[in-house]
Amino acid sequence: MVRFISFEGGDGAGKSTQILALEGYLKAKGRSCLLTREPGGTSLGKLIRKVLLEVTDREIASSTELFLYLADRAQHVNEVIRPALAAGQIVLCDRFTDSTLAYQGYGRGIDLKLLAKVNGVADAGVRPDLTFLLDCPVAVGLARTSRRHVFGRPGQDRFEGESLEFHEKVRAGFLSMAAAEPARFRVIDSSRPKDQVAGEIRRIVDREILA
Repeated sequence: MVRFISFEGGDGAGKSTQILALEGYLKAKGRSCLLTREPGGTSLGKLIRKVLLEVTDREIASSTELFLYLADRAQHVNEVIRPALAAGQIVLCDRFTDSTLAYQGYGRGIDLKLLAKVNGVADAGVRPDLTFLLDCPVAVGLARTSRRHVFGRPGQDRFEGESLEFHEKVRAGFLSMAAAEPARFRVIDSSRPKDQVAGEIRRIVDREILA
């Protein structure tokens, strides 16, 4: 049974738009669901999110960045995700462990085997049943992020401002993970209009969850 659904993808891929659309669709179908995100799915997580994403003039070491994400995830799983799953809800999560592998592993170059181990501590064995990977060319995604507001002001967050090379590595990482786990991942071309993307996601959900 599919109960835990994660949305993954590079910056500007459309995750937040599509996860909101799916939440509305599931609720219209009478399904109880919880929408959450990483980082920032708890009160503690909101503080960590501000530290991680707000643009500052000080560099954050890659190891510091990693441990902040892991702290956010450990609290998130314990406080939000596990209780919701135990209550029988469908959990929709905007980013989870795959983002750590893509950004801190493929993007920053931290050893993937090490990341798998520390992810296992933070997520306490909780894994998504289904992952939608929203994929689009890096240039398309970054063009979208440049038009939105971050922390109440125009501009990109700390990750969105990274180099094209970094974002290409992240995208390649996501696609590599999807190829390695085809039973869990559904790769969605998110360069298309958002209504087309939402329609494909709904068709998958109708077939694999609501049937």
